[in-house]
Amino acid sequence: MSPYVAAEDLSMFGHDPWWLVVVKAVFCFAFLMVTVLFSIVWERKVVAWMQLRIGPNRHGPWGMLQSLADGVKLMLKEDLIVKRADKVVYVLAPIVATVPAFMAIAVIPFGPAGNEVSIFGQRTTMQLTDLPIAMLYILAVASIGIYGIVLAGWSSGSTYPLLGGLRSCAQMISYEIAMGAAFASVFLYSGSMSTSTIVEQQQDRWYILLLPVSFVLYVITMVGETNRAPFDMPESEGDLVGGFNTEYSSIKFALFMLAEYVNMVTVSAVSTTLFLGGWRAPWPISTFWEGANHGWWPMLWFVLKVQLLLFFFIWLRGTLPRVRYDQLMKLGWKVLIPVSVTWLMLVATVRTLRNENYDFADIFLYVGGGALALLVLSFVVDMFRNGGKSAPAPAEPAGFDPMAGGFPVPPLPGQELPPVPRRRSRQERELVVSGGTDTVSDGSRDGKEASDG
Repeated sequence: MSPYVAAEDLSMFGHDPWWLVVVKAVFCFAFLMVTVLFSIVWERKVVAWMQLRIGPNRHGPWGMLQSLADGVKLMLKEDLIVKRADKVVYVLAPIVATVPAFMAIAVIPFGPAGNEVSIFGQRTTMQLTDLPIAMLYILAVASIGIYGIVLAGWSSGSTYPLLGGLRSCAQMISYEIAMGAAFASVFLYSGSMSTSTIVEQQQDRWYILLLPVSFVLYVITMVGETNRAPFDMPESEGDLVGGFNTEYSSIKFALFMLAEYVNMVTVSAVSTTLFLGGWRAPWPISTFWEGANHGWWPMLWFVLKVQLLLFFFIWLRGTLPRVRYDQLMKLGWKVLIPVSVTWLMLVATVRTLRNENYDFADIFLYVGGGALALLVLSFVVDMFRNGGKSAPAPAEPAGFDPMAGGFPVPPLPGQELPPVPRRRSRQERELVVSGGTDTVSDGSRDGKEASDG
C-alpha cells in the first residue's frame, strides 16, 4: 500500500450497548434542533444589525426564544390541504424533505475516534458511527431530500409550486456534480471516504490549505444545495409567490423551514470535517496546549467552526442580491463543473507523482508546464478558429409578439419587445377630460367640434 493512503481503522465503532446508541442518536437530534433554533434567531439578529434594525427582542432574554415561539405558533395554526392536491404525496413531501436532513449527522465526528469519553460510566467515541464510505452515505441522503421539494411542488396542484420544485431539481443536478468533484479531491489526498480518517489525516495541515480550490467550490455548491440566498430560486418570492411551499401551512410549512436550516448545519459540519480539521483545535491553541484535542474540548472547536460557517450563510443573505435563474445555471454548468473537473485532474496528477516519490520541484515543473501548454494551445486555437475570416454580421432579431400564446410572456435573450405607443401627456389628458379645443389626436378632432362643423 502507498504511504500516502490512509489505513482505515473502524474497529472502535459498533460495540456500544443499545441504550448508549439511543443516547448518542438523541444527542445528534438535539444538537441539530438547538442549533437550528439558535441559528434562526442569530440570522435575524445579524441581518438586523447589518441593516441598522433591532431584530427580535420580545420573547426571552435578548429575543433568544423568538424561533421557539414561531415554532409553537406554526404548530397551533390551522392546517389546510388544497382541494386539487394529491393528499398522500402532499402530506408525505415535508417528511421526505426533513428526515434525510437529520440522517447525515450520524457519521460526523465530534471528537477523535481514539480518544473515548465516559457517558454514564461507559467509554465511547464522540461519533454515532462511521463507515468506509461515509461520504458517499452523506451524498446519498442529501440527494433524497430534494425529492420532498419536487413532490411538494407537484402534489400541490398549482403552477407556481410546480415551477419551484422543478427549479430545485435542476439546481441540485447542476451543483452536486461540482460538489462530488470537490469531495473526490479530498478522497485522493486522504486515501479514504471515512469521515474519522479524513479528520485524522489533517493532523499536520488542514485541507483548506492543501486544497483551497476544492474548499471554494464546496462552499459555493453548499449554498446552492441548501437553496439559500443568493441561490434561493426554488422559493423566490418575486416571481413564484413563495415557490414549492406556496400551498403549505402550519406544521408542514414548518417542516420545510426546519429541513432548510438542518441542511445548513449539516453542510457546515461536512465542510468542517473535510477542510477545517474537524474537531481539531485551531493552530495557535493546538501548539501551546497539549490537551486541546482531548476530552470534551474537541466538541467545542467543532461547534465554533460550524457556527462560523453558519455566520457565512447569514452574511451572504444580508449582502448579495438574488441571481437570475439563467445566471444560476450558467455558474453551475459553465464555471463550477469545468473548474472542478480540471482541478480534480491536477490533484490526481500531483498525488500520482507524489506516490512515485517525485520531488516537489519536479511536480511543480511538470504540472505547471502542462497547464501552461494547455493555455497556449487554447490561445492558438482561439486565434485560428475562424481561419482569419471576419465574424459574420449579427442577424436581425426576429419579431417578438408577447401575446402570441394568449398570455403575456417575457422576451428571451436577443428578442425585443415592440415599441409601446406614446401615451398622452398630462396636459393633453386634462384637455380631453375638460372638452377643450386642443384635443386633436391622430388627425381627428373631438366629437363636439365635428358636430358643430
